[in-house]
Amino acid sequence: MIPVLDLKREYLELKAGIDAAVERVLASGGFVGGPEVSALEAELSAYLKVPYVITCGSGTDALFIALRALGIGPDDEVITSPFTFIATLEAIQHVGARPVLVDIDPHNFNLNPALLEAALTPRTKAILPVHLYGQVAPMGEILEFAQKHGLQVLEDAAQAIGARYCAPGCKHPRGHACDCPHPQAGTLGDAGAFSLYPTKNLGAYGDGGFIATHHPHIAEEARLLAVHGSKERYHHVRPAGYTSRLDALQAAILRVKLPYLKTWNARRRQIAQVYNEHFKNHLQTPCEMPYALHVYHQYTVRHPARDRLAAHLKQQGIGSSVHYPLPAHLQPAYRELAPEGSLPAAEAAAREVLSLPMHPFLEEAQLEAVIRAVQSYA
Repeated sequence: MIPVLDLKREYLELKAGIDAAVERVLASGGFVGGPEVSALEAELSAYLKVPYVITCGSGTDALFIALRALGIGPDDEVITSPFTFIATLEAIQHVGARPVLVDIDPHNFNLNPALLEAALTPRTKAILPVHLYGQVAPMGEILEFAQKHGLQVLEDAAQAIGARYCAPGCKHPRGHACDCPHPQAGTLGDAGAFSLYPTKNLGAYGDGGFIATHHPHIAEEARLLAVHGSKERYHHVRPAGYTSRLDALQAAILRVKLPYLKTWNARRRQIAQVYNEHFKNHLQTPCEMPYALHVYHQYTVRHPARDRLAAHLKQQGIGSSVHYPLPAHLQPAYRELAPEGSLPAAEAAAREVLSLPMHPFLEEAQLEAVIRAVQSYA
């Protein structure tokens, strides 16, 4: 079976460096916080070109800690997408706010900015766009709308580390990362929340996440909240803080991986270009927006007979996944947010999307096998 993701292969490629990093931390006796975490934060800050990075326990933690740091709380409303992993909505509810769902653009799966005006109420305090599958949301329009209405913007960049929001005319050569100076996903709004879950383009070997921001007051508040509301041990200045810290072992592993991220993302783009060329007459392939450098956390296609296609691929020894089979408002826990049929683009996407094998260690023979299997179905 050719898997959607091959983390074992990744480890074997980096085994010497990762094993040395783990041994270094074990020998140090320091397992929570400390120099490895501080060094990773500095390296992520340099990579993203953002002055403040605050690591935490997961991407979900990054979202709700960032919302609290932005001052979002009870009775507030946060506009977001229905087509996302449920953590996006959970984070809004964790701070006592209400998610307000806006339908997606059916071409790129991200929040449709043309629908923001209709969702605005006196209680709206923030917009939480999701950079789904590694494709940057239309941040120019979102930020313009937010500025016009005095709203804050928190980016869910869990799947999009390394993706860029580029200027018109910026060229992205096949198989190469963009070297343009334009900002990266998660650094455009007031803050960005990132996941370091193992399956992400930059993944730990356990849970992890971080918040990125240009604003010192947001960074200070987020760092306080992540460690029991304290700056100094046993001295607490914020109520209802959390224990949300990145382990030193995970930080050390991530420091080994981070220098490879640009190359890995370029390989993902190269694979996507090959897929696009071979699938254009068989499937609806991902739509790379002209303003964005897509990093293909997932290579997600659409097909009206998605489940039959997935079954066919399985018979051919090809793995696939569905991200996501239900939009948020059709989940049993969130049905009060919107009635069925009210968000048709998200509902249609949930019936049709299928993610194919996509990772930087995909071999040419495996790539050819995926292509043959898809083409043999049509």
